[in-house]
Amino acid sequence: MSKLTIKITNYQDEIEAIKNIRTCVFQEEQGVDPVLEFDGYDDNCVHFIAYINEEAIGTTRVRYLDKNTAKIERLAVLASSRGQGVGTALMKEAITFIKGQEKYQKIVIHAQVYIQILYEKLGFEPIGDRFTEADIIHIKMIKYI
Repeated sequence: MSKLTIKITNYQDEIEAIKNIRTCVFQEEQGVDPVLEFDGYDDNCVHFIAYINEEAIGTTRVRYLDKNTAKIERLAVLASSRGQGVGTALMKEAITFIKGQEKYQKIVIHAQVYIQILYEKLGFEPIGDRFTEADIIHIKMIKYI
């Protein structure tokens, strides 16, 4: 793999790259309705973008649910860049960022079941029953920090 870099940013500064990646992954590949994907929370989130050779190939965001809880959402990696550890690198960067703030006690995610193992390897544990979100089966997972 070429050199992977991850940038922490806000939505408006990188709106084109974020929209492109999420549109390709969630709308085109998975059939998620754009209204569900672009939910109005982006401007209030911290965004992470993964680059290989200066090309944006992956993204995720952190949203704060309350004074104790952060949620990592919208992890997406372009199909051409999967299997190279990009998703794991984005998650590790987001986790490190949240821990660095020293005020959150837990991180939650809604994991698509088919990649649940990725999150388990990062210390997340499933809680509750599986549920459907955007016509895709998910499981809520939590990591205490």
